[in-house]
Amino acid sequence: MNVFGIAGYSGSGKTTLIERVLPVLAGRGLRTSVIKHTHHDFEIDRPGKDSWRFREAGAGEVLLASDRHYAVLHENRGEAPPGLEALLSRLQDCDLVLVEGYKREAIPKLEVHRAETNKPWLFPDDPHIIAVASDLDPPGNIPRIDINNIEQLTDFIIKYAIARTTA
Repeated sequence: MNVFGIAGYSGSGKTTLIERVLPVLAGRGLRTSVIKHTHHDFEIDRPGKDSWRFREAGAGEVLLASDRHYAVLHENRGEAPPGLEALLSRLQDCDLVLVEGYKREAIPKLEVHRAETNKPWLFPDDPHIIAVASDLDPPGNIPRIDINNIEQLTDFIIKYAIARTTA
């Protein structure tokens, strides 16, 4: 499975970049999945719904299915949260998995950085960041791609995450 990370501080535009790259990847015939890590608690279920009631009653997993899509709700219930490898193993086969977050993982990554966030660069402390998508030039010699050049960003992701593994 080809895995490529999109890393950056909150508000840097990681989600927007992925959202803009996904249709280009699909247009090029690539099946792409996304794993997004969040440090915030989230709920995709609502209190009172059947699936919520099953989880509250103690089910370890509840699978919701319709004609259009399905989702598995897994309760960690005191166990350590799964690592990236465990989550990747749950995905169906695809050409590429984009990973938002997990910035400490040893996977190739693109750093998303915007001047307006006024945050420090991540790449000097992360050898797995191979380029930056930014609206300003980074210090040093790391490759920079204009954050608004979606075609070039997509080309870079394909070249680095897919072409290098099939060569």
